[in-house]
Amino acid sequence: MSERVVLVGYGPVGARLIEGLLPAVREGRIDLTVIGAETHDVYNRVLLAEYAVGRADRGGLDMGDRRVAEVAGVNFVLGMTVVGVDRDRHVVRLHDGIRIPYDRLVLATGARANVPTLAGLERAQRHRAARPAVAAELDHGSAPLPRGVVALRDLADAEHVRAAVSAGQRIVVLGAGVLGMELALAAAEAGAEVVVAYHSAAPMNRTLDENGGRVLAAAAAAVGVEMMHHARAESIVQRYDDHGQAWFDGLVCADGKVLAGDLLVLSCGVAARTEVASLAGLATSTGVLVDGASRSWTDPNVFAIGDCAHVADPADAGDDGRVPGGPSGLIGPGWRQADRLAALLAAGPSDAASASSALASGAAASAVPAPVERLGVVMLKAEGIDVVAGGAVDADPFSHAPGCHGPQVTLWADPARGAYIKLVTFDGVLTGFVAVGMPRTGAELTLLFERGSELPADRSSLLRLDAPDAGMAVVADPFAADATVCWCNGVSAGAIRDAVAAGEPTVACVKASTRAGTGCGGCVGRITELIAREAVPA
Repeated sequence: MSERVVLVGYGPVGARLIEGLLPAVREGRIDLTVIGAETHDVYNRVLLAEYAVGRADRGGLDMGDRRVAEVAGVNFVLGMTVVGVDRDRHVVRLHDGIRIPYDRLVLATGARANVPTLAGLERAQRHRAARPAVAAELDHGSAPLPRGVVALRDLADAEHVRAAVSAGQRIVVLGAGVLGMELALAAAEAGAEVVVAYHSAAPMNRTLDENGGRVLAAAAAAVGVEMMHHARAESIVQRYDDHGQAWFDGLVCADGKVLAGDLLVLSCGVAARTEVASLAGLATSTGVLVDGASRSWTDPNVFAIGDCAHVADPADAGDDGRVPGGPSGLIGPGWRQADRLAALLAAGPSDAASASSALASGAAASAVPAPVERLGVVMLKAEGIDVVAGGAVDADPFSHAPGCHGPQVTLWADPARGAYIKLVTFDGVLTGFVAVGMPRTGAELTLLFERGSELPADRSSLLRLDAPDAGMAVVADPFAADATVCWCNGVSAGAIRDAVAAGEPTVACVKASTRAGTGCGGCVGRITELIAREAVPA
């Protein structure tokens, strides 16, 4: 008898789980039902900014193949939301009253954009405890966002941005994280007038140190993006058109400055959609609490993956109930969770039965330990501005004297030319780095960081990689066979070379055969360079 698996959420992580379960579905071992709020095929939300500025077409966002899954026997229920879960009867209830039974339930509900606390946006904020709604209102508060305000989380938002960019309008971006900066730089390159407002002293403050962020801000300003640091937004100003409809007209800051614009793009982070789990009585923190096997702390027949999943060890919960960590917010870890869970579910119900028995006996220690997700590498996708960072970079350069035990920091800066390097090492091994305006050095540091390699004793030798007359031997080859090119999918340079040698010498073919470049898209440039290198006769 086949096991009934219900997947709630049809995004990139859910699609990866479906792909992993297809063999079991075809063999009749799993009866899979997928419930999704949107009616169209799954698409890559990470690349919405690329589509919004005209760098990618609509087809370039598509992921997975629903028709293949349907032929295999997967049942899709789209345009629907789950409003309740009866864990005793193993049934999920949809907003139209339909009930779907399950043996194992997987939540891949993702995250929604944070709406900041600004006057004029109060009614658009959705409280975490709000009950699930119909699909069209899944992320609304008591009212939708005002006209001219978007969060760039779905295709409808992207269409609004695309229209504004095409018309050369003035776009105000609130928030200067990776996605906010990528959108701002791409929109400016496409001809829009762009201003970025952010609270901190420098952009990308969760990824870069302040000095690296300031060099990035200067580079952005040089290409036409107006950067407004320490801008504490308080409210929005609206105008009325000839039909009496209100539209965004400006962002008001605490110092009284008004940043006028035609479109406000909110880039203020995301929060996990946990309302379904909370109403079902599942343990939640900043996400649905699960162990290293993605199994709920509360119910061994319920799992969570992707942006809604807070992977943690139950033993780490504090006396006050607080749990450290939270959802990763990155597509790579979500895909790895989906791959592991697909293998677990396909293995059959015996694992769930043993887990149920252990949980019933109070054996909390039986939970699978959370896998160690190493701090990854973040690359800014922007034409002509090279930014890459990895690991922890907040170490104080002067906290440890030479020869002392602890993190050692090396700095090199040339702000006038848009170049900056910060290296953090422990016992000579690179544990964190920032590279702005130094593409070759950044590629070298990425590989050294990935391998946990020691840096050369003369740190300054790395800087020569970006010199016009660079001819020195590199410490490590960024295009070596075992060098990771795609961090989202863990694809090596060797795997890409093999794909090219097999007759797939285009980026599209490499994506199809290896999955490289299908996540955040930050590695597409290196894939292109690898293909070009392979085309050159030895």
